[in-house]
Amino acid sequence: MSANAATRLLQHYVDNFRRLPWRAPPGSPPPDPYRVWLSEVMLQQTTVAAVVPRFQRFVERWPTVAALAAAPETEVLQEWAGLGYYARARNLIACARAVTELGGFPEDEAALLQLPGIGAYTAAAIAAIAFGRDAAPIDTNVERVVARLHGLAAKAEIRAAARATIPPGQAGDFAQAMMDLGAAICRPKAPLCSQCPLADNCQALALGTPEAFPPAKARKAKPRRHGIVWWIERNGCLWLVRRPARGMLGGMAALPGPDWQDEPVQGPAIARVTHVFTHFTLDLAVVDGGEPRDEGWWQPLDHIAEAGLPTLYRRAAEAVLAQRGALAA
Repeated sequence: MSANAATRLLQHYVDNFRRLPWRAPPGSPPPDPYRVWLSEVMLQQTTVAAVVPRFQRFVERWPTVAALAAAPETEVLQEWAGLGYYARARNLIACARAVTELGGFPEDEAALLQLPGIGAYTAAAIAAIAFGRDAAPIDTNVERVVARLHGLAAKAEIRAAARATIPPGQAGDFAQAMMDLGAAICRPKAPLCSQCPLADNCQALALGTPEAFPPAKARKAKPRRHGIVWWIERNGCLWLVRRPARGMLGGMAALPGPDWQDEPVQGPAIARVTHVFTHFTLDLAVVDGGEPRDEGWWQPLDHIAEAGLPTLYRRAAEAVLAQRGALAA
Protein backbone atom coordinates (compact mmCIF):
# COMPACT_ATOMS: atom_id res chain seq x y z
CA MET A 1 0.00 0.00 0.00
CA SER A 2 1.37 3.40 -0.95
CA ALA A 3 1.80 6.19 1.60
CA ASN A 4 -1.02 8.13 -0.09
CA ALA A 5 -3.38 5.16 0.13
CA ALA A 6 -2.53 4.66 3.81
CA THR A 7 -3.20 8.35 4.45
CA ARG A 8 -6.59 8.11 2.73
CA LEU A 9 -7.51 5.06 4.78
CA LEU A 10 -6.52 6.72 8.06
CA GLN A 11 -8.54 9.82 7.17
CA HIS A 12 -11.50 7.62 6.32
CA TYR A 13 -11.14 6.04 9.76
CA VAL A 14 -11.06 9.45 11.43
CA ASP A 15 -14.26 10.41 9.61
CA ASN A 16 -16.12 7.09 10.04
CA PHE A 17 -14.66 5.12 12.95
CA ARG A 18 -16.98 2.89 14.95
CA ARG A 19 -17.47 4.11 18.52
CA LEU A 20 -16.96 0.99 20.60
CA PRO A 21 -16.53 0.81 24.39
CA TRP A 22 -13.06 -0.75 24.16
CA ARG A 23 -11.66 1.77 21.68
CA ALA A 24 -10.04 5.17 22.00
CA PRO A 25 -10.91 7.76 19.30
CA PRO A 26 -8.31 8.04 16.51
CA GLY A 27 -5.37 10.22 17.44
CA SER A 28 -6.08 10.02 21.18
CA PRO A 29 -4.02 8.15 23.81
CA PRO A 30 -4.34 4.36 23.48
CA PRO A 31 -7.01 2.47 25.44
CA ASP A 32 -6.45 0.36 28.54
CA PRO A 33 -4.75 -2.90 27.44
CA TYR A 34 -7.19 -4.80 29.68
CA ARG A 35 -10.12 -3.54 27.62
CA VAL A 36 -8.33 -4.26 24.33
CA TRP A 37 -7.47 -7.80 25.43
CA LEU A 38 -10.94 -8.53 26.81
CA SER A 39 -12.67 -7.24 23.68
CA GLU A 40 -10.44 -9.27 21.37
CA VAL A 41 -11.10 -12.46 23.33
CA MET A 42 -14.85 -11.82 23.31
CA LEU A 43 -14.90 -11.00 19.60
CA GLN A 44 -13.42 -14.34 18.55
CA GLN A 45 -16.22 -16.06 16.59
CA THR A 46 -18.77 -13.56 18.01
CA THR A 47 -20.28 -10.45 16.42
CA VAL A 48 -19.63 -6.90 17.58
CA ALA A 49 -23.37 -6.39 18.16
CA ALA A 50 -23.48 -9.38 20.51
CA VAL A 51 -20.27 -8.44 22.33
CA VAL A 52 -20.94 -4.74 23.12
CA PRO A 53 -23.54 -5.22 25.89
CA ARG A 54 -21.72 -8.23 27.31
CA PHE A 55 -18.42 -6.33 27.35
CA GLN A 56 -19.99 -3.39 29.16
CA ARG A 57 -21.56 -5.65 31.78
CA PHE A 58 -18.29 -7.54 32.21
CA VAL A 59 -16.15 -4.45 32.84
CA GLU A 60 -18.75 -2.99 35.20
CA ARG A 61 -18.43 -6.15 37.28
CA TRP A 62 -14.64 -6.51 36.92
CA PRO A 63 -13.21 -3.11 35.87
CA THR A 64 -9.53 -4.15 35.99
CA VAL A 65 -7.49 -7.19 35.16
CA ALA A 66 -6.64 -7.55 38.87
CA ALA A 67 -10.35 -7.60 39.75
CA LEU A 68 -10.94 -10.31 37.17
CA ALA A 69 -7.97 -12.31 38.44
CA ALA A 70 -9.47 -12.30 41.94
CA ALA A 71 -12.95 -13.39 40.78
CA PRO A 72 -14.21 -16.93 41.51
CA GLU A 73 -14.01 -19.06 38.38
CA THR A 74 -17.64 -20.14 38.60
CA GLU A 75 -18.80 -16.50 38.57
CA VAL A 76 -16.72 -15.70 35.48
CA LEU A 77 -18.03 -18.78 33.66
CA GLN A 78 -21.57 -17.82 34.62
CA GLU A 79 -21.07 -14.30 33.26
CA TRP A 80 -19.63 -15.75 30.06
CA ALA A 81 -22.67 -17.97 29.43
CA GLY A 82 -24.14 -17.39 25.98
CA LEU A 83 -20.92 -16.08 24.40
CA GLY A 84 -19.87 -19.61 23.39
CA TYR A 85 -16.40 -21.14 22.90
CA TYR A 86 -16.04 -21.63 26.64
CA ALA A 87 -12.34 -22.48 26.54
CA ARG A 88 -11.93 -18.73 26.01
CA ALA A 89 -13.45 -18.05 29.43
CA ARG A 90 -11.14 -20.50 31.16
CA ASN A 91 -8.12 -19.01 29.37
CA LEU A 92 -9.40 -15.54 30.28
CA ILE A 93 -9.20 -16.36 33.99
CA ALA A 94 -5.75 -17.96 33.65
CA CYS A 95 -4.44 -15.01 31.62
CA ALA A 96 -5.83 -12.43 34.06
CA ARG A 97 -4.04 -14.17 36.91
CA ALA A 98 -0.78 -14.41 34.95
CA VAL A 99 -0.93 -10.70 33.99
CA THR A 100 -1.64 -9.71 37.59
CA GLU A 101 1.37 -11.68 38.77
CA LEU A 102 3.50 -9.86 36.16
CA GLY A 103 2.19 -6.50 37.33
CA GLY A 104 0.57 -5.67 33.99
CA PHE A 105 0.39 -6.64 30.34
CA PRO A 106 3.72 -6.92 28.51
CA GLU A 107 4.03 -4.56 25.55
CA ASP A 108 5.61 -6.68 22.82
CA GLU A 109 4.15 -9.53 20.79
CA ALA A 110 6.67 -12.15 21.87
CA ALA A 111 5.95 -11.66 25.57
CA LEU A 112 2.20 -11.45 25.01
CA LEU A 113 2.30 -14.78 23.17
CA GLN A 114 3.53 -16.45 26.36
CA LEU A 115 0.26 -15.67 28.16
CA PRO A 116 -2.55 -18.26 28.37
CA GLY A 117 -5.03 -18.09 25.50
CA ILE A 118 -3.23 -15.35 23.56
CA GLY A 119 -2.42 -16.28 19.97
CA ALA A 120 -0.68 -14.41 17.18
CA TYR A 121 -3.65 -12.22 16.23
CA THR A 122 -4.53 -11.17 19.80
CA ALA A 123 -0.88 -10.50 20.67
CA ALA A 124 -0.51 -8.26 17.62
CA ALA A 125 -3.79 -6.47 18.36
CA ILE A 126 -2.80 -5.67 21.96
CA ALA A 127 0.71 -4.60 20.95
CA ALA A 128 -0.55 -2.31 18.17
CA ILE A 129 -3.73 -0.87 19.69
CA ALA A 130 -2.82 -0.65 23.38
CA PHE A 131 0.93 -0.01 23.13
CA GLY A 132 1.46 1.56 19.69
CA ARG A 133 3.90 -1.13 18.55
CA ASP A 134 4.33 -1.66 14.80
CA ALA A 135 2.43 -4.96 14.80
CA ALA A 136 -0.08 -6.28 12.26
CA PRO A 137 -3.18 -7.96 13.70
CA ILE A 138 -4.62 -9.94 10.79
CA ASP A 139 -8.21 -11.08 11.23
CA THR A 140 -10.56 -12.22 8.46
CA ASN A 141 -11.57 -8.62 7.69
CA VAL A 142 -7.97 -7.45 7.32
CA GLU A 143 -7.07 -10.55 5.32
CA ARG A 144 -9.91 -9.87 2.88
CA VAL A 145 -8.99 -6.20 2.41
CA VAL A 146 -5.34 -7.03 1.74
CA ALA A 147 -6.18 -9.94 -0.60
CA ARG A 148 -8.41 -7.71 -2.72
CA LEU A 149 -6.13 -4.69 -2.60
CA HIS A 150 -3.16 -6.66 -3.94
CA GLY A 151 -5.04 -9.35 -5.90
CA LEU A 152 -3.57 -12.14 -3.77
CA ALA A 153 -4.83 -15.68 -3.16
CA ALA A 154 -2.15 -17.43 -1.06
CA LYS A 155 -2.55 -16.91 2.68
CA ALA A 156 1.21 -16.52 3.27
CA GLU A 157 1.42 -13.78 0.63
CA ILE A 158 -1.62 -12.01 2.07
CA ARG A 159 -0.13 -12.00 5.55
CA ALA A 160 3.24 -10.78 4.31
CA ALA A 161 1.56 -7.95 2.41
CA ALA A 162 -0.50 -7.02 5.48
CA ARG A 163 2.63 -6.67 7.59
CA ALA A 164 4.27 -4.54 4.92
CA THR A 165 1.38 -2.05 4.87
CA ILE A 166 1.76 -0.76 8.45
CA PRO A 167 2.60 2.97 8.58
CA PRO A 168 5.32 3.28 11.27
CA GLY A 169 4.02 4.79 14.50
CA GLN A 170 0.35 4.47 13.47
CA ALA A 171 -0.21 0.74 13.77
CA GLY A 172 -3.10 0.97 16.24
CA ASP A 173 -5.31 3.34 14.25
CA PHE A 174 -4.28 1.66 10.99
CA ALA A 175 -5.24 -1.82 12.25
CA GLN A 176 -8.64 -0.60 13.40
CA ALA A 177 -9.12 1.29 10.13
CA MET A 178 -8.50 -1.94 8.22
CA MET A 179 -10.86 -3.88 10.49
CA ASP A 180 -13.63 -1.29 10.04
CA LEU A 181 -13.10 -1.16 6.28
CA GLY A 182 -13.47 -4.93 6.02
CA ALA A 183 -16.52 -5.01 8.28
CA ALA A 184 -18.48 -2.12 6.74
CA ILE A 185 -17.30 -1.69 3.12
CA CYS A 186 -15.03 -4.48 1.89
CA ARG A 187 -17.62 -7.06 2.85
CA PRO A 188 -17.45 -10.73 1.82
CA LYS A 189 -20.50 -10.33 -0.40
CA ALA A 190 -21.61 -7.21 -2.27
CA PRO A 191 -18.69 -4.99 -1.24
CA LEU A 192 -19.39 -1.26 -1.38
CA CYS A 193 -16.48 -0.48 -3.67
CA SER A 194 -17.84 2.98 -4.61
CA GLN A 195 -17.44 4.03 -0.95
CA CYS A 196 -13.97 2.58 -0.46
CA PRO A 197 -11.04 4.99 0.07
CA LEU A 198 -8.73 2.39 -1.48
CA ALA A 199 -10.79 1.73 -4.62
CA ASP A 200 -8.26 3.42 -6.93
CA ASN A 201 -5.54 1.05 -5.68
CA CYS A 202 -7.57 -2.18 -5.58
CA GLN A 203 -6.36 -4.92 -7.91
CA ALA A 204 -9.45 -7.09 -7.36
CA LEU A 205 -11.73 -4.19 -8.33
CA ALA A 206 -9.62 -3.51 -11.41
CA LEU A 207 -10.09 -7.13 -12.43
CA GLY A 208 -13.83 -6.75 -11.91
CA THR A 209 -13.99 -9.68 -9.46
CA PRO A 210 -13.59 -8.37 -5.90
CA GLU A 211 -15.69 -11.19 -4.41
CA ALA A 212 -13.27 -13.76 -5.83
CA PHE A 213 -10.59 -12.61 -3.35
CA PRO A 214 -9.59 -14.30 -1.16
CA PRO A 215 -10.64 -17.65 -2.66
CA ALA A 216 -13.48 -19.34 -0.77
CA LYS A 217 -12.52 -22.36 1.31
CA ALA A 218 -14.19 -25.66 0.55
CA ARG A 219 -16.64 -26.40 3.35
CA LYS A 220 -16.58 -29.88 4.84
CA ALA A 221 -19.77 -31.48 6.08
CA LYS A 222 -19.83 -31.51 9.88
CA PRO A 223 -20.24 -34.86 11.62
CA ARG A 224 -23.41 -35.34 13.67
CA ARG A 225 -23.42 -36.41 17.31
CA HIS A 226 -26.25 -37.23 19.69
CA GLY A 227 -26.93 -36.74 23.37
CA ILE A 228 -29.44 -37.03 26.19
CA VAL A 229 -30.07 -34.73 29.13
CA TRP A 230 -32.37 -35.50 32.04
CA TRP A 231 -35.09 -33.07 33.06
CA ILE A 232 -35.36 -33.44 36.84
CA GLU A 233 -37.87 -31.06 38.37
CA ARG A 234 -39.22 -30.66 41.90
CA ASN A 235 -41.28 -27.90 43.51
CA GLY A 236 -40.69 -25.46 40.70
CA CYS A 237 -36.92 -26.08 40.64
CA LEU A 238 -34.70 -27.79 38.06
CA TRP A 239 -31.73 -30.01 38.96
CA LEU A 240 -28.53 -28.67 37.40
CA VAL A 241 -24.94 -29.91 37.52
CA ARG A 242 -21.57 -28.52 36.54
CA ARG A 243 -19.72 -30.10 33.64
CA PRO A 244 -16.17 -31.41 34.15
CA ALA A 245 -13.52 -28.70 34.06
CA ARG A 246 -11.93 -30.15 30.93
CA GLY A 247 -13.60 -30.82 27.60
CA MET A 248 -16.57 -29.29 25.80
CA LEU A 249 -18.37 -26.62 27.86
CA GLY A 250 -15.90 -27.33 30.67
CA GLY A 251 -16.92 -25.96 34.05
CA MET A 252 -20.28 -24.68 32.82
CA ALA A 253 -23.70 -25.21 34.40
CA ALA A 254 -25.66 -27.93 32.60
CA LEU A 255 -28.59 -30.29 32.59
CA PRO A 256 -27.29 -33.70 33.73
CA GLY A 257 -26.73 -36.40 31.18
CA PRO A 258 -24.29 -39.02 29.85
CA ASP A 259 -21.51 -38.41 27.35
CA TRP A 260 -22.55 -37.57 23.80
CA GLN A 261 -22.41 -40.40 21.28
CA ASP A 262 -22.29 -41.07 17.56
CA GLU A 263 -25.49 -43.14 17.40
CA PRO A 264 -28.94 -41.50 17.32
CA VAL A 265 -30.94 -41.44 20.55
CA GLN A 266 -34.02 -43.64 20.39
CA GLY A 267 -37.25 -43.34 22.35
CA PRO A 268 -39.61 -40.57 23.48
CA ALA A 269 -38.35 -37.16 24.55
CA ILE A 270 -39.91 -34.14 26.24
CA ALA A 271 -38.14 -31.91 23.71
CA ARG A 272 -35.34 -32.04 21.17
CA VAL A 273 -32.87 -29.33 20.12
CA THR A 274 -30.07 -29.17 17.56
CA HIS A 275 -26.97 -27.12 18.26
CA VAL A 276 -24.06 -26.43 15.88
CA PHE A 277 -20.58 -26.44 17.41
CA THR A 278 -17.41 -25.54 15.52
CA HIS A 279 -16.55 -29.11 14.52
CA PHE A 280 -19.84 -31.00 14.75
CA THR A 281 -23.62 -30.74 15.06
CA LEU A 282 -25.31 -32.10 18.17
CA ASP A 283 -28.87 -33.46 18.38
CA LEU A 284 -29.94 -33.34 22.02
CA ALA A 285 -32.96 -35.14 23.47
CA VAL A 286 -34.46 -33.96 26.77
CA VAL A 287 -36.02 -36.84 28.69
CA ASP A 288 -37.72 -37.27 32.05
CA GLY A 289 -34.91 -37.98 34.53
CA GLY A 290 -36.74 -38.93 37.71
CA GLU A 291 -34.47 -38.48 40.75
CA PRO A 292 -31.42 -36.15 41.03
CA ARG A 293 -28.22 -37.51 39.51
CA ASP A 294 -24.63 -36.49 40.20
CA GLU A 295 -23.60 -33.54 42.38
CA GLY A 296 -25.59 -30.41 41.64
CA TRP A 297 -28.17 -27.92 42.86
CA TRP A 298 -31.82 -26.98 42.55
CA GLN A 299 -32.32 -23.92 40.35
CA PRO A 300 -35.71 -22.16 40.55
CA LEU A 301 -37.28 -22.28 37.11
CA ASP A 302 -38.40 -18.67 37.39
CA HIS A 303 -34.71 -17.75 37.82
CA ILE A 304 -33.31 -20.11 35.19
CA ALA A 305 -31.75 -17.19 33.30
CA GLU A 306 -29.47 -16.58 36.30
CA ALA A 307 -28.02 -20.10 36.24
CA GLY A 308 -25.36 -19.27 33.65
CA LEU A 309 -26.42 -22.04 31.29
CA PRO A 310 -24.52 -22.09 27.98
CA THR A 311 -26.62 -21.73 24.85
CA LEU A 312 -27.08 -25.48 24.30
CA TYR A 313 -28.67 -26.10 27.70
CA ARG A 314 -30.51 -22.79 27.79
CA ARG A 315 -32.20 -23.71 24.50
CA ALA A 316 -33.03 -27.18 25.83
CA ALA A 317 -34.69 -25.67 28.92
CA GLU A 318 -36.54 -23.13 26.78
CA ALA A 319 -37.79 -25.91 24.49
CA VAL A 320 -39.28 -27.82 27.42
CA LEU A 321 -40.90 -24.73 28.91
CA ALA A 322 -42.23 -23.68 25.50
CA GLN A 323 -43.69 -27.15 24.95
CA ARG A 324 -45.32 -26.99 28.37
CA GLY A 325 -46.78 -23.58 27.55
CA ALA A 326 -48.14 -24.83 24.24
CA LEU A 327 -49.85 -27.77 25.96
CA ALA A 328 -51.36 -25.48 28.61
CA ALA A 329 -52.75 -23.19 25.89
